[in-house]
Amino acid sequence: MGKTISEKIISEHADRELKSGDISVVNVDVVMSQDGTGPLSVSQAKKMGFSSVKNPKKSIFFIDHAAPSPRKELSNSHAVLRDFAGSSGAVLSDVGKGVCHQILIEDYSCPGDIVIGGDSHTCTSGALGAFATGMGSTDIAVGYVLAQTWLRVPDTIKINFNGKINEGVSAKDLIIYLIGKITSDGATYKALEFDGEVSRIMDMDGRFTISNMAVEAGAKTGLFATDGITEQYLKSKNRGDCFREIFADKDAVYEKIIDIDCSVIEPMVSQPHTVDNALPVRDLDDIKVDQVLIGTCTNGRLSDLRIAAEILKGKKVSSRVRLLVVPASREIYLQAIREGIIETLVESGAAIQNPGCGPCVGVHQGILADGEVCLSTQNRNFKGRMGNTDAFIYLCSPATAARSAITGKISDPREV
Repeated sequence: MGKTISEKIISEHADRELKSGDISVVNVDVVMSQDGTGPLSVSQAKKMGFSSVKNPKKSIFFIDHAAPSPRKELSNSHAVLRDFAGSSGAVLSDVGKGVCHQILIEDYSCPGDIVIGGDSHTCTSGALGAFATGMGSTDIAVGYVLAQTWLRVPDTIKINFNGKINEGVSAKDLIIYLIGKITSDGATYKALEFDGEVSRIMDMDGRFTISNMAVEAGAKTGLFATDGITEQYLKSKNRGDCFREIFADKDAVYEKIIDIDCSVIEPMVSQPHTVDNALPVRDLDDIKVDQVLIGTCTNGRLSDLRIAAEILKGKKVSSRVRLLVVPASREIYLQAIREGIIETLVESGAAIQNPGCGPCVGVHQGILADGEVCLSTQNRNFKGRMGNTDAFIYLCSPATAARSAITGKISDPREV
């Protein structure tokens, strides 16, 4: 019987043949946590009597959620991570380097890896053919000190994105459409394996967006097979030596197969307060926005900023709107400066922030007022997500966000 991608990777790391439903201790390649979850992992590691990490070069602590810190309490948490990383030999990714999930794909995650992180969107690395998943802080502590964890091999749902993507539609629209179709718990503790005509020609930025949001359907991980596009991306990061072919067997057994005709998908929006509350932009009434956020680990990559700059070039952000732009990493920020993208965005009226998570998680740099509406390219729109339970968050693509920043209301990017 053939294996899915998840079954192959987990079997390899358990040194025995496993199938969906099996439970095993497995070796781990990459372990990470961020400033929200890392301090508890450090505390748990110390309680277990450990002062060092098993695999220092692939054990990373990220300071990205409150970076730079807006409060002394958070500054003290940062100090815990800096001290432990320094004494244990772990890697510290400090303020301004970028969002943890983006740095993982740029510098650490490889095809065939098992990647565990103290953050639910660790699944982003699945676009590189890694079994990447979020876990609680105690499991992450064990991962740091033993380079092992336990897993139940998930059943796999295969998603075939077929047909062609319409003008004005992006990977973000595809994943919002899919989550609206299968619901936010439609893939709980399942692996989503993405395939089909559209997936096989999709660029890496699009794949990262889709894998990043797999968890919004409840998935344990979201995986793409590796191919020449994967290899070229890794080579562009000077990591071509870690490329390997990862794919499911032709006779792999899936829980179900879902075929999506991309030609029927339009620009999409997730309405408050759940990601699966999805509608085409054209079906929304005249919804005014107070703030627009372009960035985050979902859509803060260079191609996303390029799209926004193309739409905003020579135009001005509505006087009613605050446009916040947050590059996902320092590398992306620098390249956007070199290409003139940042200049274009600033001239349009955007406020550029240092790479990090601040407004997305409601810690700082963009907390909403009571009753305000934010249209965001982030991955999550739960009540209170951006720091105020009396505010409203809509999710969309960078193109929809940029167009809406100009009009002052949620608008179809195809109007450009």
